[in-house]
Amino acid sequence: MTTAPFDVVGIGNAIVDVISQADDAFLAAHAMDKGAMMLIDEARAEAIYAAMGPGIEASGGSAGNTIAGLASLGGTAGYIGKVRDDLLGKVFRHDITAAGVTFPTPAAVDGPATARCLILVTPDAQRTMNTFLGACVGLSPADVDADFIQSAQVTYLEGYLYDPPLAQAAFRKAAEIAHAAGRKVSLSLSDSFCVHRHRQAFLDLVEGHVDVLFANEAELTALFETDDFDQAVARVRRMTELAAVTRSAKGSVIVSATEAVAVPAAPVARVVDTTGAGDLYAAGFLYGLTRNLPLAECGRIGSLAAAEIISHYGARPETSLAAHIKA
Repeated sequence: MTTAPFDVVGIGNAIVDVISQADDAFLAAHAMDKGAMMLIDEARAEAIYAAMGPGIEASGGSAGNTIAGLASLGGTAGYIGKVRDDLLGKVFRHDITAAGVTFPTPAAVDGPATARCLILVTPDAQRTMNTFLGACVGLSPADVDADFIQSAQVTYLEGYLYDPPLAQAAFRKAAEIAHAAGRKVSLSLSDSFCVHRHRQAFLDLVEGHVDVLFANEAELTALFETDDFDQAVARVRRMTELAAVTRSAKGSVIVSATEAVAVPAAPVARVVDTTGAGDLYAAGFLYGLTRNLPLAECGRIGSLAAAEIISHYGARPETSLAAHIKA
């Protein structure tokens, strides 16, 4: 790939993760199903937030995790996402900027509050999540800065953001700007539920706008409505320049029109929390790709980054990934 001021600019849901310890009685009092993820409205988000104990607040969101991981590896990274001009919006901006990421998107001055995922961790290590999407779904084509997109080797799109029509338009605008500048476009399918909701739109997006696709096995087979993994791989390699498909403990498979590379999963002493594994695999892979490393090495770095994340709670690195991949 050609050099550029930024390796990757990500576009995604700008969400603040608020993590706090709680007991089963707290979950019962607030009618929460332990271990589940629930979408909630702003009023309920405020009520739960007020009742929660002391917590850790950090910028989150799938693409945000990938971009922060890339910065931890030593890459140059930027981010586009929508927050409100409120306390949690300031938390998000400070946190992702402190991670070494450039985040120029202006905050909304009206409308819903900054998105947050309220995570209650019970003594048995179960994570119960309550997500208010808020301001992040207000991202529009107006938030896509052409100069910013043109300055990145790769523009990375988060499938979770694909629900709102304005976000879909923002994706298409970003892809068109990137390709006009001779840059690459990457997409993460994010979740099988996203694929089921937007299957045809994702197929059109992948075939018409995406150069590098990230998916796990379930997402890829859902995209092609098949239970046959090999068949899904055969189809995707005809649609896009490059696809990296993760398979949990089986590692990953990276395919192009002319090449197929199997990469083993990196060993982990103990799996603590798989949240963010796919996000950090993408970070490692893109770090290698933007340095023109062989596909097997891109996958190896992705696997090492994912292994670091699943060894602890949370979807952001606890130690320098640059040091981790050299160890």
